[in-house]
Amino acid sequence: MDPHLPHLIRDCLIHVFTFLTEEDLISASSVCKDWHDAADTPWLWRRMCLQRWSFCNLAVLGSEQENHSWKKYFLRRCHLETKMTKGRSGGYTCKSLRGHTSRVVGLVYLQGNSSHLPDLWSNSATVCSASTDGTVRAWDIQNCELLWCSPVQSPLTGIVCDEKHEVVVTSDSTGLIKVWQGQTGQEVASFPTASSHCTLLQYNINNDWFLTVGNGQGSVCTLADLALTKKSSVMVCDTFKVNVLLVSPDKKWIAAGTKENDDLSPKVIYTESLISPSVDEDPLCQSVPVSGCQAAVFIPTQPARLAIVHHSQPRQNKALTVFDVSIKKMKYKSEILVQQVESFPLVLNNQSSEILLEAKSSNCIVLAAGEKLWVYSLKGALLASFQDHIMPISSICVDNFRVVTVSQDLSLRVLTWRNDRDHGLTLESQYHLLGGSHTMSRGFTHVACDYSSIVASVEGKDGKDVLKAYSFTS
Repeated sequence: MDPHLPHLIRDCLIHVFTFLTEEDLISASSVCKDWHDAADTPWLWRRMCLQRWSFCNLAVLGSEQENHSWKKYFLRRCHLETKMTKGRSGGYTCKSLRGHTSRVVGLVYLQGNSSHLPDLWSNSATVCSASTDGTVRAWDIQNCELLWCSPVQSPLTGIVCDEKHEVVVTSDSTGLIKVWQGQTGQEVASFPTASSHCTLLQYNINNDWFLTVGNGQGSVCTLADLALTKKSSVMVCDTFKVNVLLVSPDKKWIAAGTKENDDLSPKVIYTESLISPSVDEDPLCQSVPVSGCQAAVFIPTQPARLAIVHHSQPRQNKALTVFDVSIKKMKYKSEILVQQVESFPLVLNNQSSEILLEAKSSNCIVLAAGEKLWVYSLKGALLASFQDHIMPISSICVDNFRVVTVSQDLSLRVLTWRNDRDHGLTLESQYHLLGGSHTMSRGFTHVACDYSSIVASVEGKDGKDVLKAYSFTS
């Protein structure tokens, strides 16, 4: 190396440093000034970030300022993930959010730290909960503060939210749908469905806002904009309540079904025919060729790949079948094509427990039933199984970093994803968190997560449910 050409020395050092781990790179930066300058090259740390995580929130970096550099992003995120992986005392805070006087029926993050694009410099998170006490409550989970509480109405039965428009949507026992302004709790609009059961599904297509509601009579109603303007209605479950309702990642398909009739098949509906219905034609709808739907999920990394757990022969057995959904447009009509991709049997010991189904990636399904948790590939290979709980799992949350399960045994279990060189993607059980005293509580009922926190509801023996908020800080 020619000392009269320092840029060549620096370029060579940077190239050598690409072969180092983060620990070795930090050690190398303390050798001398030249090594320190080379080891602090933003390109090196950007490369390490993108090698370790397929998702990075580049927007929070801004310019290459000292406080928002790729190096600090990498070190801060590693530190936070270590805390979340180990779950040691002092690595997180646990706070109880009290105020509901009855059972919590659901909770959602109105404002959180996205698991796909985490902002490591922001710890703000707002969670909204709905209860049979007839109120919606919004909580600042870091400061353990109640931000607002809605006026009391009939017992609430469901809750969803739209973080983009900062609104919360609820249904109550009379079938009344309400939209609430997320920052203030002010009522924005309402729509009566006259059904004691409502399943809510909110989604955005481009800049347009939609809400699809499945009711107790087996029909699906679609409402547009925050004023809840009715666009269409279609019968899908023949008088049985719609309790399976989800939208595909590309927003082109709605899947709807019921768990209450073993002879009925779930259906897929072309979303455009719901939001822009034709005067002369019914919404475009097609049955999926399985019956007795127990759970369903769209694969998040595929435009329209649907996985369904259903009854198989003999009837007490279960199977998981994967379908691709597409549309065939012809000159005078269009038809929906539902093509089977894979199918394999499931061995579930507890026949009476609710089946919970989530998807992590294009080749990974997470399934819970009873006390057990399984991870399958879409081809039916069992990647991992766990029995960390002694009572049935009541709710699960799956993101790119971890899986969180909560149970009626009053424990919360954290598992993290790992890419194994020989076996590919797998899941590892890490630790558990307790939700309180069995003398005061019956068990966890719901759980939700963002990148740096977990919130779960605990059923109180006095009838007053409590939220437990676990926050990890970097």
